Amino acid sequence: MSKDLFENVCEEKLFSELFKKHSKDLHDFIYYKYGEHIDPKDKVQEAFIKLWDNCKKTPLRKAKSFLFTVANNLTLNELKHNKVKLKFQQTDHINKTNESPHFVLEEKEYLIKYQNALSKLTEAQRVAFLMNRIEGKKHQEIAGLLGISRKAVEKRIYGALEKLRKEIDGI
Repeated sequence: MSKDLFENVCEEKLFSELFKKHSKDLHDFIYYKYGEHIDPKDKVQEAFIKLWDNCKKTPLRKAKSFLFTVANNLTLNELKHNKVKLKFQQTDHINKTNESPHFVLEEKEYLIKYQNALSKLTEAQRVAFLMNRIEGKKHQEIAGLLGISRKAVEKRIYGALEKLRKEIDGI
């Protein structure tokens, strides 16, 4: 490979020869220095991609140095990124809210009351009520799905609301 010192590596044949000559050494360098968990094959590929991107700026005599420097820097960047991720994972991620503990406790108690009250509804009332309030369906839509009249749906929903108001104090 004795080429002119100022020849760049953009020629496909020359680039291919560089890959064949240096890829194994570059892989081994990354593997021995940092281990398998860094995935040295990826670093070799990324280094050669960067060489291809900068092929007009990189003379042939500096190609090997460029590859090893780029692969080493890519690996160091990944290690730094992994440290940041690890540090973030180790910090406490406390769910902070602006609600007072009293409010949170009341909310839990209310949810329990609500679930108990829902369980005391008839199945017909519960289905119509949940389709309307949770799924957001209109009375006519529910009537079509259940195969009943719109008035029957309204009666079930309003009956459910009446029972829920009686069961749950403070609504």
